Amino acid sequence: MLLIKNGLIYTMANSVIKNGSILIDGGKIVNVGENLAAPSNCEVIDAEGRMVTPGFVEAHCHLGMCESSIGFEGDDLNETTDPLTPHLRAIDGLNPMDAALKEAYRGGVTTAVSGPGSANVVGGTFVAIKTFGHRVDDMIVKNPAAMKVAFGENPKRVYNAQKKAPVTRMGVAALLREILFETNVYMQKKESALKEGKTPDFNMKLEAMLPVIKKEIPIKVHAHRADDIFTAIRIANEFDIDITLDHCTDGHIIAHDLAKEGKGVIIGPSFGHSSKFELQNMSWDTPKILAEAGVKIAITTDSPETPLQYLPLCAGLAHKAGLGEIEALKAITVNAAEIIGISDRVGSIEPNKDADIVIFDGNPIKDLDCRAYITIINGKVAYNANSH
Repeated sequence: MLLIKNGLIYTMANSVIKNGSILIDGGKIVNVGENLAAPSNCEVIDAEGRMVTPGFVEAHCHLGMCESSIGFEGDDLNETTDPLTPHLRAIDGLNPMDAALKEAYRGGVTTAVSGPGSANVVGGTFVAIKTFGHRVDDMIVKNPAAMKVAFGENPKRVYNAQKKAPVTRMGVAALLREILFETNVYMQKKESALKEGKTPDFNMKLEAMLPVIKKEIPIKVHAHRADDIFTAIRIANEFDIDITLDHCTDGHIIAHDLAKEGKGVIIGPSFGHSSKFELQNMSWDTPKILAEAGVKIAITTDSPETPLQYLPLCAGLAHKAGLGEIEALKAITVNAAEIIGISDRVGSIEPNKDADIVIFDGNPIKDLDCRAYITIINGKVAYNANSH
């Protein structure tokens, strides 16, 4: 057992607990409260008044798939040979030994939702993993977590260069509709064959799309421009499927529309130049405006676009632009977990959740020079600043 005591605990579930304690056993949180007594033979970590938060959750990135300092050999982000590749799985291209994972948990990021890039209309499945480990199979929080879908400039650019569809936004939408329609037909034929005791025909791509049609996982939509965001919502409504809106650069322009739709929005990356036309409205004001409109928001680094350890910095910059401190923390903890569907495991400090805890030497939202002092993942110390 492990007891963290004397912490300023931001549970992200209830109010802040001063002089708080967290009791951990078997990788899970057992109890949270003020001045909990340490059971016999219990390891004790004294937070000495430091700020304690849930491990941060990155809701959209490409961690371990576009590796550090390697180039082509370590680039497993986009299979740019076919615009429809739902059968690709992030777990088969994610290298957990990439240095970026260590940098992430040293920065307080303990869970990351990682997957294919945005070259294809349908790119394959994302996976939610813990950032500490050496074998991806043992790090999984949820797999599959979502199906990647991309709108706008990226698939247009990739396949225009190959002189094949899609080269327009109409083409992107049409290909997505086509595979969703085919998946519905495939599901009906499969169910009929099984009822008749026959062996149904097998299609690997459509089989991979079944969890989307059955609303077991959302489509994870890469969309920057307002028109692309609305097209994504239109198609999701047509086929009655779940959706998250990732990047959402124009989100502040259509904030009230998004509030009415009630979709989860993952904002970013916002740290950098407007490097293409779709990003012309990029602003740190977006999180504040969407949150004030009633939209549930998360903030993303889109790592490696922005290194994952700077997730709290991105939340801090949103706070500097007017997003409340607690809302900024929610955007990289409980909101991120809820939007991606893993809040039963991570995102807040509550009994029965995974013991992913970070003790900071300052306030990561307000202090630029704040660093993680101790990072705990699944109840074990993954990083201790005094030991590294």
